[in-house]
Amino acid sequence: MNPGIRLCFRAGVLFIGMLWILGCGSLATSRSSTLSAISNPGYPHHSDYLEYQQGRLTEAQLLERLPHIAMIGDSLSRDFYVASLLSMIWRSKMNHGRDWFLDTDPSANSVYSLYERLAQETPLVAWEYSSAGGKVDSGGGGKRFLWFWYPLSLSQQTNLILEEKRFPDLVLLWIGHNNLHWEWVVDPRRPEEIEAGLQKMAANFRQDYERQLGRLVERAQEQKPRRAFIIFGLVNFKSFFAARDAAEGLRKENPNLYPYFEAGYKHYETMKPEYRGNMTKLALMINEELRAMVGEFNEKLGGDSQVRLEYSDALATADFSDVESIHRIDAWHPSTKGHNVLAEAAFGALGPSLDFLGIVPLQKNADSK
Repeated sequence: MNPGIRLCFRAGVLFIGMLWILGCGSLATSRSSTLSAISNPGYPHHSDYLEYQQGRLTEAQLLERLPHIAMIGDSLSRDFYVASLLSMIWRSKMNHGRDWFLDTDPSANSVYSLYERLAQETPLVAWEYSSAGGKVDSGGGGKRFLWFWYPLSLSQQTNLILEEKRFPDLVLLWIGHNNLHWEWVVDPRRPEEIEAGLQKMAANFRQDYERQLGRLVERAQEQKPRRAFIIFGLVNFKSFFAARDAAEGLRKENPNLYPYFEAGYKHYETMKPEYRGNMTKLALMINEELRAMVGEFNEKLGGDSQVRLEYSDALATADFSDVESIHRIDAWHPSTKGHNVLAEAAFGALGPSLDFLGIVPLQKNADSK
């Protein structure tokens, strides 16, 4: 074969392959499987499992009876870190699980995820919609050409949940970290305009977030059983930057450490030392907007509503100051230890919502791996 034709053929195959990976990965939603747990006579829903064994229920009908929990988020809720292009494509589109929400690996050196902790209490089905690069958006832009090349925003993740036949009992939302590029909106060279600019960004963020959350709440109100939402505040950037500074110090002693440390600044310029202060400030402002937004939703729903919303600062106060909590490749995203920190914090926030749903009261001290 002519070398030029061979090169074009290989490029075409690579292009089609990347389209397939990106397209399929964007549309795939990782889900847990709990049939083995239901077979345990001591577990809730065992009677449903017996009906399934006797042929009176299909597997789909059995799973539909179990509690369902869904996760809306960004790269901090996925097994993701900045590395080579192909590595990031794979991790962002195809590599679900292995994170603080939906790791299912029982080995001791893996993440003891929220799903695994909750599965100690009750069988459940978990859906993971989090998308690396996902951000809070207005949702009014429609579907772009080759849209599957892009991260799934809040509106798109919301669309996927609303398209499901079975609406989840509990929806967790932890998204917005990619909305903190304040230097894109406010001119850093005009310090007198920064405060007003940050306030406007926080207000716009709330407006967009509220629109998508409202769509989910509206659907939840149509359901007969109770439904609940937990809106988590953005990550604790003060402790995160303490860990990143420690990583930078280690890297000065050994340049081979954290090979993609500088790449973080290229992808996320707001993390540069000169921009960090206002980034942290904006995140705190957004968390206050989220808290107020949830309060207004609950006032409108009333005290006897079948839908419960809760703002939680569990992830906003989780301590990331230990350098081992951030990834050894980019010193940006959570490491296995960091994912465990997040899983433990989020798990501790579930109790009131699970009591409201009547799923199961959590043990005060859950066993760890």
